[in-house]
Amino acid sequence: MKKYPDNVDALIVLSFMLFIITIILLLITGIIDTKVSERTKVIAQSNEMQVIRVIDGDTVQITAPFLPQNLKKELALRIYGVDTPERGQKAKCKRERELSESAKTFVVNTLSSAKNIEIQLHKWDKYGGRVLGDLIIDGESLSSRLINGGLAFKYDGGKKKSWCGR
Repeated sequence: MKKYPDNVDALIVLSFMLFIITIILLLITGIIDTKVSERTKVIAQSNEMQVIRVIDGDTVQITAPFLPQNLKKELALRIYGVDTPERGQKAKCKRERELSESAKTFVVNTLSSAKNIEIQLHKWDKYGGRVLGDLIIDGESLSSRLINGGLAFKYDGGKKKSWCGR
């Protein structure tokens, strides 16, 4: 027994299609320039998106005002092509937890001191709940900075390297 009108199914499908079209158009447009905000909560911003929180060394939370009206206007952005140490209970050893905090602190400090930040979105990740992309900070990608600083391994989606033997 349905408790809603027949046209609700069509509206759900239409909303989802609009969502996908919006994401595709955003990805086609390319890089969105951003700058560090004067507000303390916002780490980086543009007219369309803001980095509002650093989750860990390879994931930040961004605002996503381009999403359809009924969806939450935030997305997790996972830095494409890198793997940083896991935090908390996901860490396999004490050293991994320590390195994880170092990676997160590095990202927070790098974003806070940047003069120019660009947010790049590449595609949805394999789990569908996050987008893959990168942050270009003063002309250099965050992924490169993390790898060069020894805070990340290159990652192509396969088996992850262990942080416990380092």
